Amino acid sequence: MGRRRRALGVDFDMTLAQAMVGRNFADCAAMVRARYSAEYPVAALLARWHATYDGIVEREGLTLKPGIEELLAWLEGHAVPRAVATSTRRERARAKLSRTSLLPRFHELVGGDEVPQGKPAPDIYLEAARRLGAMAGTCLVLEDSEPGVRAALAAGMMPIMVPDSHPPSADLVAIELLVLPTLHEVLRHLAALPE
Repeated sequence: MGRRRRALGVDFDMTLAQAMVGRNFADCAAMVRARYSAEYPVAALLARWHATYDGIVEREGLTLKPGIEELLAWLEGHAVPRAVATSTRRERARAKLSRTSLLPRFHELVGGDEVPQGKPAPDIYLEAARRLGAMAGTCLVLEDSEPGVRAALAAGMMPIMVPDSHPPSADLVAIELLVLPTLHEVLRHLAALPE
């Protein structure tokens, strides 16, 4: 077992938290329920988790990934349709994007609460493509999590992983997934592609 933390007077295995990265709220709740007994306070834990995160954001603000401004400017300059497809609930995602002034730079937003199955199922990416009026096979996905990469692959899209807190697993490395360390590198990669 991984490190354990005490929350709400109960144990919580932090390796489970790592496995929850990139998954929607319903899937995270199901993962906690599967790990612990029926009496485990799943709703209270996830509410506390969100409240803690919101408190950090209120104190420290949201940090944009370096290179996002330049990448978006390049995509805009090439009239590339853009969508955010996030495991975060739509309204929470909308608030974050608004707070960082990024919301108007995307044509569509699909939240994890708007699709039947969360990542690694392809639903969220297929819905984003549908809303953009794009064929899935023509879509490029920038992802920071393994469930997201797997969702993009399942949707028939081309993922580029830009790892955030977790490097790609050996399984993802084995499929020769394109992994770039920063959005600056993504921009260099895209700009070098033939038109």
